[in-house]
Amino acid sequence: MPTAPPSYYHLHLISDSTGETLNTIAKAAAVQYAQVRPIEHMHPLVRTPKQLKRVLQEIEQAPGIVLYTVVNPALAEEIERRCRELKVPSLAALTPIMKVFESYLGAPQTPTVAGQHVLDAEYFKRIDALNFTLAHDDGQLPEDLNTADIVLLGISRTSKTPTGIYLAQRGYKTTNLPIVPSIPLPSRLVEPHSALVVCLVASVERIAEVRRNRAMLMSDRDMDTYVDRDLIAAEIAHCRKICGQHGWPVIDVTRKSIEESAAMIIKLLNDRKLGAVDAAESAES
Repeated sequence: MPTAPPSYYHLHLISDSTGETLNTIAKAAAVQYAQVRPIEHMHPLVRTPKQLKRVLQEIEQAPGIVLYTVVNPALAEEIERRCRELKVPSLAALTPIMKVFESYLGAPQTPTVAGQHVLDAEYFKRIDALNFTLAHDDGQLPEDLNTADIVLLGISRTSKTPTGIYLAQRGYKTTNLPIVPSIPLPSRLVEPHSALVVCLVASVERIAEVRRNRAMLMSDRDMDTYVDRDLIAAEIAHCRKICGQHGWPVIDVTRKSIEESAAMIIKLLNDRKLGAVDAAESAES
């Protein structure tokens, strides 16, 4: 008789940095085995033999899959050696990727601990974008929309704020504006500017459910009006009509994660930039 798969397993993630990269890789793999629950053990900032010794003791107590991103070759060798003794699988998660880079570039890597977190211009650009986004949330549009990269529109509870914050973490200055049928759009939104305007919509059912949960925490809302499906449908139709009039793209976020919605917005922004480059090159020729 075939052996039934376990109901859970231990997953050890060892990193000499914050472990964010490793955690993302592990989640992408683990989600493919939804019938088995991972018990995650995160071991960040492992940079000395003493720190690694404690981690290996925990692996011995709770054996399982070991993934690691450790630059120090002596520490990496010790991880591999001990995992062989314990008969648990281990993998240097970035090694296959680095081999592809090295093969194509014809140059050896220069190992750098936490190299992706260096305080360079790109890092401060993300911090600036996050500060901008938090200061221009929920209708607080900047006076000059040319200072924004993206403007998110949508009726209440279409995930404008979390999407904007995620985009800010990617370095995009984002502002958002709730669309209310009884309130006209700000004039500066419809005047020429360089920001990409995108509208987020969702199904009536999803918005009604989210609003109902939200209304339970708020005392200043008319519950019946706020979650009325006919009124929500009218709000969505009004939103789509405005976007159609101005040629603004609409993204339905009903079954999309924040990350998926943000990826579509970034693609729209990049496509527009490429279109502008192509137009400029055509004009020159």
